[in-house]
Amino acid sequence: MDKLKKSPIIFWSLEILIVVSIIFVCTKISFVFSPIGIFVSTVFAPILIAGVLFYMLNPIVNLLVKIKIKRFKITRTLATVIVFLFLLGILVYLISSFLPRLINQVSNLVYNIPSLAKTTTKSVNSYSHSGILKNAYISDYIDKLQSSAYTYAQNSLGSITSSVGQIISMATSFVILLITVPVILFYMLKDGYKLLPSIKKVLPPKHRDQTIDLITKMSQTISKYIGGQMIECLFVGTFTSLGYFLIGQNYALLLGVFAGICNIIPYVGPYIGIVPAVFVSLSDSWIKLLYVIIVVLIVQQLDGNLVYPNVIGKSLQIHPLTIIIILLAAGNIAGLLGMILAIPLYAVVKVVVQYIYNIWLLQKRENESNIKL
Repeated sequence: MDKLKKSPIIFWSLEILIVVSIIFVCTKISFVFSPIGIFVSTVFAPILIAGVLFYMLNPIVNLLVKIKIKRFKITRTLATVIVFLFLLGILVYLISSFLPRLINQVSNLVYNIPSLAKTTTKSVNSYSHSGILKNAYISDYIDKLQSSAYTYAQNSLGSITSSVGQIISMATSFVILLITVPVILFYMLKDGYKLLPSIKKVLPPKHRDQTIDLITKMSQTISKYIGGQMIECLFVGTFTSLGYFLIGQNYALLLGVFAGICNIIPYVGPYIGIVPAVFVSLSDSWIKLLYVIIVVLIVQQLDGNLVYPNVIGKSLQIHPLTIIIILLAAGNIAGLLGMILAIPLYAVVKVVVQYIYNIWLLQKRENESNIKL
């Protein structure tokens, strides 16, 4: 009987049996956990948005707190208020001058989609009957793409008109976000520095310093990634818009902003960002398409060789093939949001696993040295 108790096979069999039993019971009483799921889904979006803004703005708050003019010193509350006023000024500028132009270009593009599609089809057909594209049957693919786009647009419009309740719900959720995100962000910036000392108090003394060190490294990893990605998106969006403007591309601002937003998704984003520009330029001329490709190549080369190494660097240390596999899996599991969140989440998990592994190695070496002594 004692041998059975000490047997690792029996021990792990019981552990697995207990875990499976708990999972089975939880599936049968899922209604108990549904309020928890609703609560988590409700607070997830505000906390996520506020967290991203926190990692972007917290370095500015920390810098302001260090400023000291004679006896006058900026408190953290005052620094947070200054940052909020600065952020409000940027938002007012964007809404008053930048947003109207963007909305105008969006409305013009939506209005001109049928004529753009016809012009693009004619341009492609003129080249598909001669040269290397003679047997490519591109016009068939263009027709299929157009019919699919029209069907999707009709279905989308039909669903919008028939689901007024969903539109009201989305508008309500957006208003709630506008109210809750600034409040959460304010207290994060004001009292965020108190989090680590509070956690340190409740941790056991033996692992206190190690755990705090791990949390600090995780926070630094997230901060570098978010800050770097925001700078990358601004760089790509700004210089792509300027490049499109210089070559006379229609909807230069809209297409540049779209390319910058798509750059949030590593590796795949730049290819998605160029798609609308390709179709718009095709409706003009093949020379314009060539100019668009040149602009994108120049911007992406500058981003990949100058901005990315200096802003984000190799701090994440993730192989490109690993990133592609993660993006494919995350896209199938959670869609676009999963593709955006997968890389930073993987980076944090990697930091945790490496840290735990290093601690285990140190403890193993200490035990071996103690045994030798």
